[in-house]
Amino acid sequence: MLTKILFYSVILVVAFLGYRHFSASQPTLKVNDKAPNFNLPNANGEMMSLDNFKGSWLVLYFYPKDDTPGCTKEACEFRDDLHKLENLGAKVVGISVDDGSSHAAFAKKYNLPFPLLSDKDGLVAQEYNALTNLGLIKIAKRYTFLIDPSSTLRKIYLSVDASKHSEEIINDLEKLI
Repeated sequence: MLTKILFYSVILVVAFLGYRHFSASQPTLKVNDKAPNFNLPNANGEMMSLDNFKGSWLVLYFYPKDDTPGCTKEACEFRDDLHKLENLGAKVVGISVDDGSSHAAFAKKYNLPFPLLSDKDGLVAQEYNALTNLGLIKIAKRYTFLIDPSSTLRKIYLSVDASKHSEEIINDLEKLI
């Protein structure tokens, strides 16, 4: 019995350290860097890129999983504040590693009027240093990038409170424009 407990304790420690190693962020992008380009399908399979948003502010937010409590809260906050964001010249786009059918169901269920892009292989999330890669499992981190009309990163959010995030972005946009 003691041997089993010791064995499982060692496994838990190794798993925890492995998770920390694989999820440790790479050097992060910096404010005033050019935003990395992307070319990803939306829920309808239409390809969208950063160029689709040139001339507008872009709230590009990465999130872990469709239809989970924190991700739903964040998406619905953006939905509810979309009019305010648009009045400030901003568009909203969400990205996760979920597929298009998952995005379509999530958007329909919560009436989300902005695109959700599918980064199934996690390459775009990796470019933005917003990917937790555990080998077979890839999950986008809850990071947001505020990108100006010329595709420059103006604000980077690495610690996001889903219930207040949209309001935080509105306040920052009001200061930046």
